[in-house]
Amino acid sequence: MIPFYLSSLVFGVWAVAVAVCDCRSRRVPNPLVGAGLVAALVAALLHSGPAHLGIGQALAAAAVGLAALMPFFVLGMMGAADVKVFAVLGAWCGMHALVGLWVVASLAAFVHALAMLITLRTRAHMSAARPARLVTVGARRGTPYAACLSVPALVWLALKLASGWSR
Repeated sequence: MIPFYLSSLVFGVWAVAVAVCDCRSRRVPNPLVGAGLVAALVAALLHSGPAHLGIGQALAAAAVGLAALMPFFVLGMMGAADVKVFAVLGAWCGMHALVGLWVVASLAAFVHALAMLITLRTRAHMSAARPARLVTVGARRGTPYAACLSVPALVWLALKLASGWSR
């Protein structure tokens, strides 16, 4: 039971770190993604992760997560980190959770983009001389999709823990 709670803590800390990095800089460092994958696979080897996956299930779910979002990266619609984070979420949460995480993340991304559009238009009308830069972080713009993916995963984890489901 202790390994389950320890791996859940590691997963939760990793997901928070992903969300913070993505919201602050619209980047998720590769070492953070790699650490999440290694931790998920170690948890799977020990059958102690939040979804109680075996190593084969974790690898398969990671591959499905990677394949599911890869077309969006190839088309330039999302960053590579978003795709990699979704693969790591597959390794942590399993295939059964991927569709739900993707749907909730996409809805959150839509709401974020809509709010940014409304804010930009409002600011543009209020101050035509000063351009609004609300969705620009450095040279990057857009929705922090990795954060939109990791926050629902945190909710998924919290619901699992609140329900008392540890084995």
